[in-house]
Amino acid sequence: MRGILRRTALLTAVVALTAGTATAAEQHKSPAKRPKVAVIGTGGTIAGVSDSRVDFQDYQSGKIPVSELVGDLKPEVNEIADVSTVQFGNKGSGSYSIADFRELTLAVDKALRTNDAAVVTTGTDTMEEFAYWLDLTVRSDKPVILTGAMRPWTVLGTDGPANLYNAIQLAAGGKTTCFGSVIMLNDEIQAAREVRKTDALRMDTFNSGASGSLGVVDQDRVRINRAPARIEKCGKPSWRTPFDVGRIAEKDLPKVEIAYSYQGAGGEAVKAFADAGADGVVTAGTGAGGISSSMSAARTDATKQGVVFASTTRTGNGAVYDGGDGAVVGAADLSPQKARILLLLSLAKTDDVEKIRGWFTTLGTAEFNSHG
Repeated sequence: MRGILRRTALLTAVVALTAGTATAAEQHKSPAKRPKVAVIGTGGTIAGVSDSRVDFQDYQSGKIPVSELVGDLKPEVNEIADVSTVQFGNKGSGSYSIADFRELTLAVDKALRTNDAAVVTTGTDTMEEFAYWLDLTVRSDKPVILTGAMRPWTVLGTDGPANLYNAIQLAAGGKTTCFGSVIMLNDEIQAAREVRKTDALRMDTFNSGASGSLGVVDQDRVRINRAPARIEKCGKPSWRTPFDVGRIAEKDLPKVEIAYSYQGAGGEAVKAFADAGADGVVTAGTGAGGISSSMSAARTDATKQGVVFASTTRTGNGAVYDGGDGAVVGAADLSPQKARILLLLSLAKTDDVEKIRGWFTTLGTAEFNSHG
């Protein structure tokens, strides 16, 4: 009997020792490597400060450093990524110039050389323009996620913390590699080319019209339902656009304006833009790109001065297809503000209208190759 007890005691000791050794080994095991995500702050409502917790629309944007925004997400964000921050700027999105956009592209590409993904925080007013610019100019195919907020960080029910956390989670997961730039707000993932701000105040302001969202972030689940057409070129040199801003000097960035058409619109705006030295003008036309007779006459005169035009619709949906009409290029379903971005970058590379037309009908109107 004593022998049985000794063997039992010995067995118990061995089990305990083994368990202790395993526990020690687990404690010394290297932690799982977390994806490296750079969060680049440019300001906006997400970094806004209000006088009271219920000043949902009355606040000062671009006041909180991006490092503090990320700091408020700790320790939870540490579980999903190794996050670093870069303070590019801290002001409203409408205060940035095209020259600033150029510098932002360079900052994003620099961050992506040592990180697995980048998140850019911006104001929502011109976020769609930030996103499309980066979509066309960033050279890396790593995930680039833009996010922001419709309410400042300091009010009750602010959407900023959840948007930033979900953007970092989306970036860390790598599921949008080769998508170009995407926007993540209100749990929805939108492609830079199609997304538009559709409401001045509501938190569900961003949508992609008939194209629909790319997917959603539901807590720790990232679901991708579709992808931009450029993903077909993933891993190929042709994935990158011709618009390498590292090779475009700030002084060579052209001047491109937008002229809005309406019933009885005069041609004075188009003429003024041309006389002021605009290299290009986007017309936001009625229906499928129609403009008034006065605007049309002014456009014809301006093309004789070398001004290149892109034709868009003011309706918010539908397309203005290119008809090969001289110095007037159809911008398909690009919004006027996004057509301006593409025309500006095109004119920074060339004044050859046919080459610009080619970029609008390929890069600007990307489609999946149905023939494989």
